[in-house]
Amino acid sequence: MSLHTSHISNLKLRHKGKVRDIYDIDDNHMLIITSDRISAFDVIMPTAIPEKGTILNDVTRFWLNKLEYIIPNHLADIPLSEIITDDNEREAVSKHAMVVKKLKALPVEAIVRGYIIGSGWKDYQKTGAICGINLPENLQLADKLPEPIYTPSSKADVGEHDENIDYTATEKLLGADMAKQVKDVSLKLYKAAAEYALERGIIIADTKFEFGVDENNQLVLIDEVLTPDSSRFWPADQYKPGSSPMSFDKQFVRDYLETLDWDKTAPGPELPQEIADKTAEKYKEALERLTKS
Repeated sequence: MSLHTSHISNLKLRHKGKVRDIYDIDDNHMLIITSDRISAFDVIMPTAIPEKGTILNDVTRFWLNKLEYIIPNHLADIPLSEIITDDNEREAVSKHAMVVKKLKALPVEAIVRGYIIGSGWKDYQKTGAICGINLPENLQLADKLPEPIYTPSSKADVGEHDENIDYTATEKLLGADMAKQVKDVSLKLYKAAAEYALERGIIIADTKFEFGVDENNQLVLIDEVLTPDSSRFWPADQYKPGSSPMSFDKQFVRDYLETLDWDKTAPGPELPQEIADKTAEKYKEALERLTKS
């Protein structure tokens, strides 16, 4: 059974996002439920992707544990049985659930790019730079950059789009010391993960990290980490600069939606089972490649 929307009667729903439902547990903890919802063009589809939420949860938990030597994370060691009292409700979300510490989230999305694609490619074509960082001339679409670059964005309000900002803007938002910490640890996390993933046939073209601070103002890694939703994962054996590589995420969904007479506003159309199943297979392949010993 897919989980499109969670229902937990003994907890207060704090926030419902495109994929995640977040519940308050107490003053110090939250419950994150990663559903099987999928969005495209900023619209949530009515069709769930089988096992997507459990895969995203497993991938995030894998990276949080693997990269803990670089930075602490928000995982909390509290059994789900102590939090969700209804047996049926607990069973429905058990593989989708993550109990985490409540932290003060920083108002910056820490984006690291190792390859030039997406909005970065558009910026480069116009200005020769991304977020004010000058790049070599004559780069092709999907080229590997000489060094990974940190290109943060501001967190938009619900319904709005995040905006790329330069590093100076993050210093104003976070203070110089915290801005430098976020930049340095983001690059360190990306480099470690990209090297590991490449050994398993996955190029991490770019990714987005989110951070919070604890009561001691210590930086903590939060939210989803290095998943196919928060990153561009490309199969290394199909990579060729000059064209946009196939990715381990919503590509089948996006490609299908582009064939429809749909104006890309809510409500989204139902997805054929074949498209949902093919998409699920890509997510599953990413998990298996990353976590196989």
